[in-house]
Amino acid sequence: MSDLTDLGVAAIRDGVRDGAFSAHEVAEAFNANVAKAKGLNAFIIDTPEHALAAADQADRDRAEGKLKPLSGVPLGIKDLFATKGYQTTAGSSMLGGFEPVYESTVSRHLFGAGAGMLGKLNMDEFAMGSSNETSAYGNVISPWRRSDGGNAALTPGGSSGGSAAAVAARLAPGVTGTDTGGSIRQPAAFVGITGIKPTYGRCSRYGMVAFASSLDQAGPMARDVRDCAILLQAMAGYDPKDSTSLQLDVPAWEASLSSDIRGKRIGIPKEYRIEGVPEEIDRVWEQGIAWMRDAGAEIVEVSLPHTRYALPTYYIIAPAEASSNLARYDGVKYGRREMPDKGGLADMYQATRAAGFGAEVKRRIMIGTYVLSAGFYDAYFNQAQKVRALIARDFEQVWQHCDYLLTPTAPSAAFAIGEKMADPIAMYLNDVFAVPASLAGLPAMSVPAGLNDQGLPLGLQIIGRAFDEQGVLNAGLAFEERAGFTARPESWW
Repeated sequence: MSDLTDLGVAAIRDGVRDGAFSAHEVAEAFNANVAKAKGLNAFIIDTPEHALAAADQADRDRAEGKLKPLSGVPLGIKDLFATKGYQTTAGSSMLGGFEPVYESTVSRHLFGAGAGMLGKLNMDEFAMGSSNETSAYGNVISPWRRSDGGNAALTPGGSSGGSAAAVAARLAPGVTGTDTGGSIRQPAAFVGITGIKPTYGRCSRYGMVAFASSLDQAGPMARDVRDCAILLQAMAGYDPKDSTSLQLDVPAWEASLSSDIRGKRIGIPKEYRIEGVPEEIDRVWEQGIAWMRDAGAEIVEVSLPHTRYALPTYYIIAPAEASSNLARYDGVKYGRREMPDKGGLADMYQATRAAGFGAEVKRRIMIGTYVLSAGFYDAYFNQAQKVRALIARDFEQVWQHCDYLLTPTAPSAAFAIGEKMADPIAMYLNDVFAVPASLAGLPAMSVPAGLNDQGLPLGLQIIGRAFDEQGVLNAGLAFEERAGFTARPESWW
């Protein structure tokens, strides 16, 4: 049974189809791993009954010749997606006990394709964080440990930290994540898995708890590029319930996968060579460049001149949108309510929000409210929007010279829990390589590239043109074949 949890999405799908094992056996094996791995705190709630019910339906469908694209595949669902009848908290005590009466479009697509749900995955509160330390339900612990004997528990990254840890620890073959400024890609790099943020609008945001609406995008995280292609194909699609959803057909990404990138041009943006980044990041980047050259791609240096402004631009726009989106949590319609002994409605609002939001969420609400306030809107928010447009224009111009970009995913390997929480700026710098593609709405994927001297994973990022997920996946596959990354965390039980 334990061998089944070593299989990825494609292998499970194909094995159930071919009768090598039953979907029920797969669900039981992963449910057992989830139950044994409580120490990682990757799940806020477990839903073994959902996984088993979907598995039993898959076995019946196989007997009747009616298998679906994900029949027999159990998944973890990030707790940012509304799941009908199952608690959805966004990692916040503000939504503790909240059970939606509707299903998010992404999870509905996955369940409609035959997938089951192993549970709701832990995350930074309202997706605000890069280490999964802001969750009201405790931090997720990475299954990886330093090979130098260091005993400090490591962060799996964030905000999709539970998602990343679950895949790396073999608690799920694939998961959903969300990416506002790197929250799929950075944790994927930290734990040695693959994750893709598609073009903004590819996946519906309906039923996804909002952080920054012009940036939030759902995407898959899994063992490899093929598994990500399979999951993304099931997740994506036009949704009239989301005004930002793209009215485009979903391509056959898996069927069109090809590692043949001969003649393609890979851009290396000079602005991503940042002073102070550890030598190991530059070293693995150079190795990745060599692999892409070996795949037949032409390597060209390119420039994205406004990249230097991406991080401050993001940390104006995202908190501003968060300030607006989180205004709905007032203790009136749903979620937490705190009633002070004395006072009126305003006092109830204040008490509810003071008790329900964590420190990082409050910090970002305050920043966002400030930059939107009278007298500062033009100086901050309006200026940031103009710079965002310049960043997007940089990418448009760079595609005249190359087909994809290859960059580091994060400026370091995983760090210890508690190492950066006291310094918000140091924590925000985790997003330095991921934020530009988010601001431009471009597809970007992190692929594991190797281990550092302490035995921890490092990832590289492939960025592509808008709507060219296929190109990003193909380049990722070529990279994956040459990296040959098979490392996994050792004993974590």
